[in-house]
Amino acid sequence: MKVLKYEGKTKEEAINKCQKELNKEINELYIIEKEQEGGLFKGKKVLIEVLVKEEVIKYIKDFIQNLGNLMEVQINSEVRDVEDIIKVILVTDKSAIIIGKDGRTLEAIQLLIRQSIRGLTGFNIKVNIDASNYRKNKERNFEYEVKKIAKDVLKTKIEVKLDSMNSYQRRIVHTIVSEFNNLETVSVGESPERYVIIKYKED
Repeated sequence: MKVLKYEGKTKEEAINKCQKELNKEINELYIIEKEQEGGLFKGKKVLIEVLVKEEVIKYIKDFIQNLGNLMEVQINSEVRDVEDIIKVILVTDKSAIIIGKDGRTLEAIQLLIRQSIRGLTGFNIKVNIDASNYRKNKERNFEYEVKKIAKDVLKTKIEVKLDSMNSYQRRIVHTIVSEFNNLETVSVGESPERYVIIKYKED
């Protein structure tokens, strides 16, 4: 992966230069904007740093293949970009090993890839990894539990404090509860101990 740099008086000008040179659509690129001070008689300039998504996807595929070799496990991967989130499906006949207890190995692989990309490029790319629909099923169960708790709060009018969770899980809770009339959510505390309270509210 190579971080490319382009300069212009505006972000649009810098992006146009980039697209013209690379012959890529904007949705095929990751872009970071960095404003630069000009010289004594020069105005400000906009510097953008660019990563081509296609190269990031290739890097992830190679990373997984090398990891599989080290683990002595055959792993195939399906990698695609969905709205600036790279979604990776690992295909292997050793799913239990790849997933690990409570999904810890899968979580570790995801973290390694994110940190590797950030270390090499400075870009924080969102990478979500799953195997045998483990995360998908876990998320479905999580959503089911949140809906169940929300219905209990609606019925009893007694607020419920949920366990601490990451920002993605909290966002799911807020979204689900927003669909219920007479319920509201409040996030409390600091990460990683930040949690959500589901409350009853009168009309």
